[in-house]
Amino acid sequence: MSNPLLENTELPQFSRIHAQHVEPAIDQLLHEARQTIDRHLQSGGPYTWQNLIAPLDAAEDRLNKAWSPVSHMNAVVNSEALRDAYNACLSKLSEYATEVGQNRALYTAYQSIKTGPEFTGLETAQQKIIDNALRDFHLSGVDLPAEQQARYKEISQQLSKLGSQFEENLLDATNAWRKKITDPEQLSGLPESALAQARQTAEMEGEDGWIINLQFPSYLAIMTYADQRELRREHYEAFCTRASDQGPNAGKWDNSSIMEQILALRHEKAQLLGFNNYAEYSLATKMADSTSEVVGFLEDLAAKSWRQARRDLSELAEFARAEYGIHDLSAWDIGYYSEKMRQHFYQLSQEEVKAYFPVSRVLPGLFEIVEKLYGLQITAITDFDTWHPAVSFYQIFDQDGQLRGRFYLDLYARAKKRGGAWMDDCVGRRKIADHIQTPAAYLVCNFTPPTGNDPALLTHDEVQTLFHEFGHGLHHLLTQVDYPGVSGINGVEWDAVELPSQFMENWCWEKEALALISGHHRTGEPLPASLFDKMLAAKNFQAGMQMVRQLEFSLFDFKIHQNYSPQKGGKIYQTLQHIREQVAVVKVPAFNRFAHSFSHIFAGGYAAGYYSYKWAEVLSSDAYSLFEENGVFDRATGLAFLHNILEQGGSRDAMTLFKNFRGREPRIDALLRHNGIEP
Repeated sequence: MSNPLLENTELPQFSRIHAQHVEPAIDQLLHEARQTIDRHLQSGGPYTWQNLIAPLDAAEDRLNKAWSPVSHMNAVVNSEALRDAYNACLSKLSEYATEVGQNRALYTAYQSIKTGPEFTGLETAQQKIIDNALRDFHLSGVDLPAEQQARYKEISQQLSKLGSQFEENLLDATNAWRKKITDPEQLSGLPESALAQARQTAEMEGEDGWIINLQFPSYLAIMTYADQRELRREHYEAFCTRASDQGPNAGKWDNSSIMEQILALRHEKAQLLGFNNYAEYSLATKMADSTSEVVGFLEDLAAKSWRQARRDLSELAEFARAEYGIHDLSAWDIGYYSEKMRQHFYQLSQEEVKAYFPVSRVLPGLFEIVEKLYGLQITAITDFDTWHPAVSFYQIFDQDGQLRGRFYLDLYARAKKRGGAWMDDCVGRRKIADHIQTPAAYLVCNFTPPTGNDPALLTHDEVQTLFHEFGHGLHHLLTQVDYPGVSGINGVEWDAVELPSQFMENWCWEKEALALISGHHRTGEPLPASLFDKMLAAKNFQAGMQMVRQLEFSLFDFKIHQNYSPQKGGKIYQTLQHIREQVAVVKVPAFNRFAHSFSHIFAGGYAAGYYSYKWAEVLSSDAYSLFEENGVFDRATGLAFLHNILEQGGSRDAMTLFKNFRGREPRIDALLRHNGIEP
């Protein structure tokens, strides 16, 4: 029987991929990649793009195309067998990456191309790939003595395993907790859509009544609407103690020691390479120049936002006291009374808003918005191979009728699927002879699934999440760069990679755009002007509190990596407490173990880089301000963003690309204005 991972098809054959295919395929492709490197180094030079880098790119692309569906399926249809196969390959891939990065002969060959006569005749994107590669050789330890190189390789493999284990613990802990409810009084306050979802969950598990769980739609519904304070507290505790030493499953999937090991290994890795700490190491591939610049940026933003955050919380506490006789707001009360307050002062109910944002209107409207901005046509493909029946698939054509990319859409929460929302690379754009390999992407969310005959209804926050991930998708799919090292999101500085995603969120607040993405799910009635006015009035409701919450996460992430000490350990919650005293306004209970589920930094790519969300928000707000000046659907401005940002990938420095679009360096003013915060 043939191995679908070795067939190098245009798109993955998900329905044919099974756990037993994974390790043999990766073993073979790693062997072939090593042979390719050896074969092309044997000539001894002179080395050129065509006789060295191009064949290495081809081997790397084949490996990526096989690993991509495996990694993706492990996240969205997780099983024990697939998990084992995935983990068995992690160390092999890590070993290979380190081996390539420490290959002195390969490094010397790249150097010879950089200093040789061919370099000046290469395209800008090709030159950038060579420059990035030379930087990455140093960051992989090519300059280290053999003993330290071996230790670097060992650290990289351990970090790869620990990150996967962190994510698995979180997934298992999330899936483990559920609560069956048979008394409808316990669910008093929940809207019909949330009740229907809880009932549908129970039915799917063969139970009577309602089942709530730690999938985010269920958690959010309880925290926002459940009148029973004790139920909110119980659900809050279960959610914020996942994979920790606290809560209902205390110690069962505990990430405590994994977090400590990760921080220790990252610190050791950074110091091996001559950096003082992992935060410094992290900035080697980012826009920011120094750790002091990052901390200064975050603390300055916190200073500008803190007073408003205090005012937000004070107003909420006063409202809860005056209207409901609550004198001690707990963490599990914030969402509930915030929603009551929103309804009271703005007559705005999230549930009322949801009725106007069925997926069946939001998606076509989103596609129409990008058609207006960039001249794109997006159409559904109905006959395709998939990993789950709920997935849909689309293709993008530009105004010249050229196929630019394709994407899978997996929108709904379910068991065995990782929480959160993300975009990932399925296939990258690459020129092969006279043919262009069409890029493909995965767009994944965890929205409440449809219930009964009704379509899935999205909160306005979820609409923004969808636009956010779609912005990432456009960045990957619309690239016009033909070399995989810097096409799409590849090679983009990590603190600029959120620019296209956060940029797309702005259209969720424009009247002209809302007319395209909204309509009552039963009547088709457009979003009433009165409701839109309430949404706008409430847009910056608790914006100060939301801002300092993100700054808390960003500072915490950066400081635990910047200040790590092998003698004192991670001081994870000590650092978090210190940051909270500095910037937070909402007090959390002692049992809160937020860091234990902070997979962005412990299992994702955001270690000492979570600040990127805030820095990219500066870029995106400032970029969007040009549309505010010229018209939110101004085609010329849209095409300028397309040509200067989306199509360029990582072929040039992010600051250069931004200045090419905006005509100047970014300013913070638009971010503060969009959040209703005084400079």
